[in-house]
Amino acid sequence: MHVLDYGVILAYLLVSIGLGIYFGRNQSRKEFFAAGNSMGWLPVGLSVMATLFSANSFVMYPSIAYGSGLRISLFLIAVSLMAPLVLWVFIPVYARLNCQTAYEYLERRYHVSVRSLASGLFIFLRIGWMASATYAASIVLANVMQVSQLWVIIVLGIVSIFYTMLGGLRAVMWTDVIQFFIFSLTIILTLGLILAQTDNGVSGVISTYFEGRSNLLVDFTPSLTLEYGSWAVLIGLFLEALSAFGADQVAVQRYIAARSERTSQVGFMINVIGMWTVVPGLLAIGVGLYSHYHQFPEQMVSVLATELNGELPDWRADAAGAGKGMTVPQFYESYPEYVAEDIQALKLQDQALPQYVRLHFPPGVVGLFLVALMAAVMSSIDSGIHSVTTALMVDFRDRHFLHLKPDNNKMEVFQDRALVVLIGVLSIVLACNVGEMGDVFAIGKKVTAGFGGPLLAVFILALFFKNSTTAGVLVGTFSGAVITITLMYISSDWFSVWFWPIGFGLTMVIGVIVSLLTVSHRPDSAETPLTYWNVVRSQHKNDPDLSE
Repeated sequence: MHVLDYGVILAYLLVSIGLGIYFGRNQSRKEFFAAGNSMGWLPVGLSVMATLFSANSFVMYPSIAYGSGLRISLFLIAVSLMAPLVLWVFIPVYARLNCQTAYEYLERRYHVSVRSLASGLFIFLRIGWMASATYAASIVLANVMQVSQLWVIIVLGIVSIFYTMLGGLRAVMWTDVIQFFIFSLTIILTLGLILAQTDNGVSGVISTYFEGRSNLLVDFTPSLTLEYGSWAVLIGLFLEALSAFGADQVAVQRYIAARSERTSQVGFMINVIGMWTVVPGLLAIGVGLYSHYHQFPEQMVSVLATELNGELPDWRADAAGAGKGMTVPQFYESYPEYVAEDIQALKLQDQALPQYVRLHFPPGVVGLFLVALMAAVMSSIDSGIHSVTTALMVDFRDRHFLHLKPDNNKMEVFQDRALVVLIGVLSIVLACNVGEMGDVFAIGKKVTAGFGGPLLAVFILALFFKNSTTAGVLVGTFSGAVITITLMYISSDWFSVWFWPIGFGLTMVIGVIVSLLTVSHRPDSAETPLTYWNVVRSQHKNDPDLSE
């Protein structure tokens, strides 16, 4: 690394800290948790994008395109299909009921026990997600910077906790806006460098990528074990996206921070447009890397040598006989046709982009790439710890332990900040130990699917099934989560995205059945439940701009 790279990194960290200090003045509860309900559509949209487009995504998409094809691009179709539900169902309900958290709606619809269960599921989901997202990018950062992965996690965690603790949601959201532009610029520069340093330009890159390979764009083979199968991507990622953007406090908190319902809706569409811009860019990087290393396979030899630690894999025993006495680097330099195949067999696709950065990025641009990864990590941490703190304070302390709520604003903000630090430290500790759970993509999906699918089902039952009951939702959610997590361990070879429809479907089916059995026991006060139709048809409009 060059001194320019360190300068870029230091400047970014100082700006993030400065935003926390600047927005930390005159904090109140409303300012800390909801940015005074005054944010415009640009920070709302770009903050949602930067937050939920995590470090996992920045590492994952080029890796998938490099090793498994472009079937993951169907995710964009899934996002587009779920967008109308978020725009015209979830956002209006939260705005018109003036909710402080997504889970407050569930108490009004059912009972406080449902609110507590859903909020608890979110807290477990988000803490696990933070840990896996932080771990994912820290691998790349540590490899490129040649420093300890542990120190990367700790330093970025401390900085994220600091500016979140001081500046609250406003600091988090404006930091996310800066982070979005940083990794967008990095994607453009990376693509430009790859194309400039790979023969035959765009057409050559594309032809090399598709030559001799099949099912790169779609594969509708009905299989639970096929990685990135088209059915799994369309169904599973549709549900994951709907849960993330509609039922997750991280996104909902940004909708609540907007100055009006219309502002939230425009911001959400900015987020969707951002997805259609950034995801193709990252996939294009993976395509370019595949073509580049196809032309220059020797550049990946050091990655194989490090992984194999001096011993060739078993499946190369016959070939090794012809080159007896060769070291691992000598073998692959003599047989370059095996490099790409063994990179995929050993699941080293995550190393393709960091290796390219080390070998080809000029001074300063290396620092920008590292800052982009840091931005992805920090946007995951800051939003995660802030939304979890909000859920704990609003859904648990204020609802169940009201006697612990202080009478003055100063002590309230102190408690909020203290909890941010506590949740942040817990997330950092988990991130340091998440590597034992499996590869980066599977970590994220398994951590979230076990809770995210059932959590989404609770909202769908509440919004669209007027006869769903508290008992049905509680039994369905608990059963769906337990069965899904059990299946993860029993059927570990299933593609991880399938656990989203499994968890969602089980909760829906069990919830409906139990509701039908218990609907006659529903209290009279629930005869007109707050379903979507009842909310949007009512005249209860707390947002002054709703009639625009």
